This record gives sequence, C-alpha cells and structure tokens, in this order.
Amino acid sequence: MSRRALHEGWVLRAGPGPQVPPEVAEVAVPATVPGCVHTDLLAAGLIPDPFLDDNETRLGWIGRTDWVYETTFDWWPGDAERVDLVCAGLDTVATVALNGTEVGRTENQHRGYRFAVGPLLRGGSNTLTVRFDSPYRYAEAQRDRLGDRPNAYPEPFHFIRKTACNFGWDWGPTLVTAGIWQEIGLHAWSVARLATVRPLTTVDGDTGRVELHVEVERVADAPVTVQATVGGSATEVTVPAGECRAVLALTVRDPERWWPVGYGEQPRYDLEVTLRAADGRALDGWSRRIGFRSIRLDTAPDAHGSAFTLHVNEVPVFVRGVNWIPDDAFPNRVTRERLAERLAQAVGANVNLLRVWGGGQYESADFYELADELGLLVQQDFLFACAAYPEEEPFRSEVEAEAREQVTRLAAHPSLVLWTGNNENIWGWHDWDWQEPLAGRTWGRGYYLVLLPRIVGELDPTRPYWPGSPWSGREDVHPNDPAYGTTHIWDVWNTDDYRKYREYVPRFVAEFGYQGPPAYATRAGPSPTTRWRPTHPAWSTTRRRLTGT
Repeated sequence: MSRRALHEGWVLRAGPGPQVPPEVAEVAVPATVPGCVHTDLLAAGLIPDPFLDDNETRLGWIGRTDWVYETTFDWWPGDAERVDLVCAGLDTVATVALNGTEVGRTENQHRGYRFAVGPLLRGGSNTLTVRFDSPYRYAEAQRDRLGDRPNAYPEPFHFIRKTACNFGWDWGPTLVTAGIWQEIGLHAWSVARLATVRPLTTVDGDTGRVELHVEVERVADAPVTVQATVGGSATEVTVPAGECRAVLALTVRDPERWWPVGYGEQPRYDLEVTLRAADGRALDGWSRRIGFRSIRLDTAPDAHGSAFTLHVNEVPVFVRGVNWIPDDAFPNRVTRERLAERLAQAVGANVNLLRVWGGGQYESADFYELADELGLLVQQDFLFACAAYPEEEPFRSEVEAEAREQVTRLAAHPSLVLWTGNNENIWGWHDWDWQEPLAGRTWGRGYYLVLLPRIVGELDPTRPYWPGSPWSGREDVHPNDPAYGTTHIWDVWNTDDYRKYREYVPRFVAEFGYQGPPAYATRAGPSPTTRWRPTHPAWSTTRRRLTGT
C-alpha cells in the first residue's frame, strides 16, 4: 500500500452567477487543501474578515454559489493492481472528475468516499477537478421535493448532510462553507487492503479483551493473513480466498485501567494490525492506542423517576460536563495545538465530560486522542439538531453510511463513553408546535429509535446509546422531564432568570446556561471603538443572537 497526498497546486474558481462580485468572478484563486472557500478568498484579499462587523451577511452569496477546485499532478504507472482516489471529507455536494471523466458524486460532508481511478490515470500530467454545488440550492431543492419541515431557524440545514451550524445558530455566524475540508489523495495497492478495523475493548476483573473485527477489500482471490498485537499478546487469522471478514481475539492479563480525569491515570496500549499476502509480504497496516476500561449507564427506575449515571470501571462518575461546538466555523484553522489548549482549559475548569453537540461535526482524530490522553469523557451526538429531519432517500442511506463509518472510526477511543441520537429533536416534536405543520411527514423518529440504536448495537455494543438529548428513557414520559434521564434547562435565560434553577432537582442536566457579558477582548476585537455604540448594526446582530429575538 502506498499513499500519496494531493494537497498541492490547487486553484479555486467561482461558478457563474449574478451574485458573484466582479472581483471574484472568473478569477483563479490559490487554494489551500484541506481548506474551504471562505479562507481561500480571505487569504487572497477578496473578502473581508467574516467575523467582523456584519460581514457574514455581506458574504451570504458564497453559500449560493457553485465552486470549482482544480489541480494538476504528475503520475507514473507502478506495479499496483489498483489505485483509488480517497476523499476523507468533501463539503458537501460534489462532483469529482479525473482528466475530464466523472468518477463520482457526493452528498454528505460527514463521511469519506473512495473511487477506483487506475484506468483514468495517465503517465505524466493529470488534472483533478472537484465541483461543489451551492449548498443552498441543493437543500432547498430537497425541501421542495419532500415538503418543508419545522426547525429552530429559517434555514434549510436539515435538508443536507452538512454541519448544521454553518447555517447560523444563536451563538454563531451564518457562514455556509464549501471545499475539500479533509485529506485527499491516491492509494495504490495490490491483492487486498484493510477496509475497516474495529476493536471492541472490554475488561473484566484482571483480564482485558480486544475483539478485533476486520474487513478486507480484494483485487485478488487469494488467502491473506491478519496479524494483531497488543500489550504483549499476539494472534493471527487467515482469511480464505473469497472471504472478506475476520474476527480476532486478544487477551491482556492484568491491564492497567484507563480512568476519567480525577479518578485515576490514563494508560494506553499500542494495538497493531498488519495484513499480509500468502507469501508473507505486508500489504497494509493499521495502528491505534487503546485503553482498557468498562462503561455502564445506569438508568434504573427509582422512587423519583429514573437514574442516568455513568459508571466507569464500575465506579459512578459525578459528571461535570460542557457542550463542545466546533472550535471554528472553518475547520482547517483548527490545529492539534489549538485543540490541546482548549481541552487543557476544560480540565483546568474542572470539566470531565465533553458532549460533542449534534449541530456540529464528528470530531477529529486529534480531538479524540487528546481526550484519551487527558482522561476527558466524550459523549458524541449523531449529527441532528433542533429540526425535523426527513427520513426519505437519499437521506436515510446517507445517514446509515455516515453512522457506520463514524462508529467504526471512533471505536478505539477509551474516552468515548456514550452515543446520543440527536440534540432536542424529540423534545421539539413534543413541545415546539411541529406536529400540525408536519402533517404526518417523517421527522427523524426512525433514526433515533430504530436505525441508530441498531447500528450502535451491531458495531459498538461496548458503549451505551441514548436516543436524544434530552430524553426521558421512554416514549410515555415527556422527553424533558427532569426526573427521568437527561434534561435541558432553557427556561432560565429564555423566560426566567437564574433563580429558577432552585426549582429543579434533575437527574442529569445535559444542557443549561445563562447569558453573561462578553470579555473586554471579545468586545474590542470585532470593531473599532467608533462602532461600540449600541445602535450600530454589528451590535444589533450580536444582541439578536444572544437573546434569541
């Protein structure tokens, strides 16, 4: 297996349209990959800073424009039997072409794609083009086709599998991105490759176990061998010709247990997987650092309702958590160093759980590795927030594909302790006047109560799944009943002041908050002092976001 990144030499062009400013139209802009349109235009001096004044409104045309990325690269044929173009993340509705021939289309920011391109490559110069259709045009077309559905904001974010908060939220700007937002490159391989590796790690008494599920993709119908090692334990299994799945079991005696911050240390073990041909040649490899720990969610009924208690290594954990939203509207600006600073701040604030909120994104490998190192527990929402989501095609198949990919991708991380189906959507169906406008149309229930628990149960039975945040644990109890399961408290801030908290005796508060004044640096940063007057449009926009008016 050889891998070659295709991150150099890209240029960006706007598609035609009356909304495109003349200084951008027909201009070839140097593009950074991974990256996005906004940061490329900003680096070229063609747009103002989207975070200053009311520039986000002035830049709304970007999300209503088609964009074309293009690069050329040299290629010389080798002895690999197959060459794939691997796109880890395209944002969002893309058509990919190599040397003028379309190789595939995408409609989901939250999953990767792989296209066989060997026959299209030619010796010498090759041209790779990725065209991104306007996210607005796609989402609005799906809305018109399937029928509108209610949501919390006047934007069509629930009709496209894309980071919802790109379309604006009460805390953030409307900056609808497009671009090659994760790695892209060529993978050349022969015989077979490791398609997925999914370790299920458990510990019982003095014994740690890794049940390793492996899928291989083949170009040759020959036996291959999967070898695995962890913590001094080694095993291998032969995958016969014609088969593509294998399960390996490894046992580690007396493993040091991984603990949440404040409860113990965070030891981890190197898990190495190698795929070999019948002659012993290494064909592919995979490695992660895993931790041995048990996780159990206690939701037993009691005299007050029902509990919601996380037990790690059979010790109940007093959760001190926060919601995690994307650290930047433009993910390419978020470095590992920046994440390390943020997560260290969380630990310094006595936080021990980060809930990756459903209006954002499935977080990066860097994020999860840092959480593993620091002992921060992570609750990962599936990406649905504050809206009635359609369950028709193409969305159902895309949701299933993204969920399978992300559950498999994150299975190795000891910090991940809970999957959650959505943010506030079951609550919304009950309390936000959705039922009449929906008129019987789908709204996401089948995802949260059927599809997603089935996928987690199949692929990651070592972790609990909870259908929503908030969720009471049963459909005959209101989803935001504070006596059952998880609850969100937003009447404080929205309708009442902080003294209302005295009336609550919740089991597990998954969200609450109260708006405070910004730091001086925040106020001083966006605008010159001449624009600090309360009537300036920049502050009008800020007040609207902070008050929800």
